[in-house]
Amino acid sequence: MKRAISGVAMARRFALRWIAVLAAWLVAAPLSYAADATASDQVLVFAASSLTEALTEVGEAYAKAGNSKPVFSFGASSALARQIENGAPATLFVSADEQWMDYLADKKLIVPDSRKSFLGNTLVLVAPVDQPLHIAIGFNFPLAKALGTGKLSMGDPDSVPVGKYGKAALENLGVWRDVEANVIRADNVRAALAFVERGEAAAGIVYATDAALTNKVTVVGAFPELSYPVISYPLAIVANHDTPAARAFRDFMLGNMAKVTFAKYGFRVN
Repeated sequence: MKRAISGVAMARRFALRWIAVLAAWLVAAPLSYAADATASDQVLVFAASSLTEALTEVGEAYAKAGNSKPVFSFGASSALARQIENGAPATLFVSADEQWMDYLADKKLIVPDSRKSFLGNTLVLVAPVDQPLHIAIGFNFPLAKALGTGKLSMGDPDSVPVGKYGKAALENLGVWRDVEANVIRADNVRAALAFVERGEAAAGIVYATDAALTNKVTVVGAFPELSYPVISYPLAIVANHDTPAARAFRDFMLGNMAKVTFAKYGFRVN
């Protein structure tokens, strides 16, 4: 009798533990995908927020070709990678840098032969369109003076790819220490851009593709490309999701039709 009770208690504890894990993931997970994302022909793509418009258009073209429409969840590559690590049911992952794809690869959470680096980008400094900055970006350029009491918006340099690229550029140009205390650390590149659009930051560091999507900011200048690591977007199928549907959409993203779309939005196509 004691063994039976012990077994029931153990089962209950096991069930409650998994309910807790699932609840925690649901709180953290983006809500932008549909409830039917686990269907066998459904492709759920976790992708960097800078790809929102371009990848959505690619997905629409894929659906028009007679395929099931992919479902997307956009966010910071760091947050998405951690959600996949915690069991999020993503089919494909598209990162804004190689590091977060390496993170999942090291944990054997992607299909190795499906990995492909296929896009590039550049880094720019932006300011509110009604409060432009007039400075030339270069070594020891007077960014702190131009900001005055204002803030510099950028992705969190500790985790968000655009923030890491931005910090590297500012360090290599010798101005990071001058502005570090005035940095707004945003959760992703779109959040960094929004601070500038709303005038809550005097300037921001974003991808050129994001700056081109809004008329609320002006591009102050582009950072010298040798001042930061090469911006590279890899994609891969998530482990245990290597289905024909996953392979089909992966191949479509790498195909000529998708390349035209990505180029239209300003990405460099590899």
